[in-house]
Amino acid sequence: MQRVFSGIQPTGNIHIGNYLGAIRNWVAMQHQYESLFCIVDYHAITVEYEPQLLHERVMDLAATLIASGLDPEQCTLFVQSSVPEHAELTWLLTCITSIGALERMTQFKDKAERQKSGVFAGLMNYPVLMASDILIYKAELVPVGDDQIQHLELTREIARRFNTLFGEILPEPQPILTKAARIMALNDPTSKMSKSIEGSYIALDDDDDTIRKKIRRAVTDPGPQGGEMGPGVKNLFTLLEAFAAPEIVEQFRSDYANESLRYSDLKQTLGDAIVEKIAPIRERKAEILAKPDQLMELLNAGGAKARKIARENMVEIREAMGFKMPVL
Repeated sequence: MQRVFSGIQPTGNIHIGNYLGAIRNWVAMQHQYESLFCIVDYHAITVEYEPQLLHERVMDLAATLIASGLDPEQCTLFVQSSVPEHAELTWLLTCITSIGALERMTQFKDKAERQKSGVFAGLMNYPVLMASDILIYKAELVPVGDDQIQHLELTREIARRFNTLFGEILPEPQPILTKAARIMALNDPTSKMSKSIEGSYIALDDDDDTIRKKIRRAVTDPGPQGGEMGPGVKNLFTLLEAFAAPEIVEQFRSDYANESLRYSDLKQTLGDAIVEKIAPIRERKAEILAKPDQLMELLNAGGAKARKIARENMVEIREAMGFKMPVL
């Protein structure tokens, strides 16, 4: 069975864009591959963050993932910082990665522009840490969206360079291109849904009334129906396709084509469909968080499974690079 690796940052306020773009795909993949899913807390500190909230957000995200359908019996769910080999391999791979390659990363440029207190080396080295996350497990497949393709290609280049210098050890991971549609902001459908912009997103923690209220306030488009959809209506239909039954979607599409669609009806149906899916996740998450010791036990067990793989691979990598001293 092929091995797949994917990670998600514990940055708080997981929204339906994250759910549709990553989490729902993970739930399906756990039954198709040997799956390692990682809460990448080292990545979370490459930008400004609040140390006192980091562990809380790790636990919150773990509960969200399990409540959404990840089964620790079917996959390996763990926290990045519990496997120190990630950091060790990052340093070794940094030494064979050019600065120019890191400076060309689009996400580095975008994130650097938003930093108020200066740009630190960790942000530039973020793609090397991502490469280490994947390569330490010799993962063959990585699910990626459009915004991560450049980073995965750098991972492949790093693996190729390592193998040229030290022998064929690290497989070049192949992408699994996720098919989830891009979910746009409710209040500005020309921009991607973002937890940093109030009113733009629906969080998995939102209660039923809040979800319906946000959908009612979502931007629609002026002008006649029947032709090409504007970005606001298109975004609502994208969400409807993700959460509602196909026959419901077709009925509303037919109404739009016939210029008889009532946006209030569309929003009511969409709000109900999202609530029907999200409410059980929210309730299950509360049950999981009420038993933090059990959740920690699950994460520790996942970390132990992941570290066993990482330690074995790290021995091979260290020896290939000339490090012969034992790890004490």
